[in-house]
Amino acid sequence: MMISANSFYSQNKATQEVIAETSKLKKAVDTKNESAEADSYYNIGETFYNNGNFPKSEEYFIKSKNIYEKLNDKQNLEKVTRKLAQSQENQNKLKEAVSNYETASNVNYSKKSKALNSNDASRLSSPSVSQKAEAIQNNINISEKENNKEDLAASYSQMADVNIENKNIPKAEENLNNAYRISKDQAPQQALAINQKLTDFYVENKNFDKAIEAKKLVLKEDFVKDNSQKKVEQIQELAEIYIKKNDPKEAIILLKKAYDIALNKGHTLEAQKSVKKLDSLYSISENTAASVNLYRDFLGKLPDLVSKDRSLVDNKILEDTEQRISQLEKEKKLKDELIRKKNIFNYSLIGALLILSVLIFFIFRTLNKVQIKNKKIALQSLRREMNPHFIFNSLNSVNQFISTNNELEANQYLTKFSKLMRGVMENSAEDFIPFQQELDLLQNYLALEKTRFADKFDYEIFVDENLNQQNLLIPGMLVQPFLENAIWHGLRYRTEKGFLKLSFKKENQYLKITIEDNGIGIEESKKQKTIHQKNREGRGMKNTLERIRLLNDLYKKNIFCAIKDSENGVLVEIIMII
Repeated sequence: MMISANSFYSQNKATQEVIAETSKLKKAVDTKNESAEADSYYNIGETFYNNGNFPKSEEYFIKSKNIYEKLNDKQNLEKVTRKLAQSQENQNKLKEAVSNYETASNVNYSKKSKALNSNDASRLSSPSVSQKAEAIQNNINISEKENNKEDLAASYSQMADVNIENKNIPKAEENLNNAYRISKDQAPQQALAINQKLTDFYVENKNFDKAIEAKKLVLKEDFVKDNSQKKVEQIQELAEIYIKKNDPKEAIILLKKAYDIALNKGHTLEAQKSVKKLDSLYSISENTAASVNLYRDFLGKLPDLVSKDRSLVDNKILEDTEQRISQLEKEKKLKDELIRKKNIFNYSLIGALLILSVLIFFIFRTLNKVQIKNKKIALQSLRREMNPHFIFNSLNSVNQFISTNNELEANQYLTKFSKLMRGVMENSAEDFIPFQQELDLLQNYLALEKTRFADKFDYEIFVDENLNQQNLLIPGMLVQPFLENAIWHGLRYRTEKGFLKLSFKKENQYLKITIEDNGIGIEESKKQKTIHQKNREGRGMKNTLERIRLLNDLYKKNIFCAIKDSENGVLVEIIMII
């Protein structure tokens, strides 16, 4: 809002204060400084309050209070709530005022403020005159101690009301005079209100001379002499007292004086008010000519009067300023609504992404569980598989022992074979079994093979004494397929008896399993195999290597297997973490 320099300087102090606070309010809204926003609303409300515009002050105090409540600013919340209650009390909104005095007391910012507000709530709500007087006296004591002259003057004025109610006229007069004396240097608007209350008190008690004296006293105050509008208003009030005293002559003199000042200083409404009162007095005295001349004079000077009336300009500026504040509030609500909708969208999007992420996580976890389960099933299947060639040959060996009437050998062989089969089946449910159980199975297996091929090989099993056999767990039947290969495809084809060595050694954190034979070797063995044997061996070794891969994948054991020709036969090395 652009205004010229001349019009700026024509504004009164209240208008300037409201405009200045409106600029601060806009900055606070733009920077989203809620504390500064609440401060500006409070200052605008206080400006209206100090100028007697209590409805407007109430409006801005409520806006300020709402923000301070949101910020939980107890000090400012107590201050604005008390001011709001005082504004409502001045409008005779006693129920709302009591509620806000109680709210201010419950903020409990300080003991002093709690007591002041509690006393005011009691003063307004108590039906007992003595209780009202006690509450007011308590506030007088607190205000005197704190040197709070505004509250002290208000308390003396309130005490005068109680005195009037008790018909204690001298005490009421004393308290009103005390209230005026305290307020006139600090709060002119409050002093004027108290003076009016004092003169009304005198008039009601038909003490017109004291009322006139009190009104003439206020006309001598600097805050009235330096403010032409207030001066006109007080002269009009004095004329009103003379009218009630039945002294129209003096009232006409005063009203003409008020009219002249209003014309000279540019106060249209005050001039109009003086004209109406004078016309009323002229009508009573039937002085029609004076009344007509007065109206002609007023109407003739009215255009010039309006053009230089500062209050009209100030009122227009205040109206525009309030519209600007209203526009700021609408823009803020719109921005807040847009931010709210944006936040709802963002939160909804984040929520959807979170749900999607959780869903994906559960899908992957489920898939992973399924994969692990499938791997375990595959591992179990591979673990249970034993070369059927060995099984059928073992049964044939038993049959051979029986056919040759070698029942003892047949029984011993069958016992070892059933023990081996039972061990394989019992341990097939676990991926890892105790080392000692695996060692027993391997010893049992080699003993069976030795029985069948007694003239083909001897064997030796070496176990490192540093191995902790009690706590060591290793994959069950992982070594057996390599032993089977060494016997069936290496040692079995030797013309002379061969040798098979199985060793378990501890090397740092690793277990090293070595299977070494002096058979015919890998290449020579391939040449002598039938097509069926080639297929069977390929499938058997493939299953064993697949077991190793699955164990590494599921348990991160890093099992390493190497098969190679040695100087005398084949060397197999299996290394795993223990």
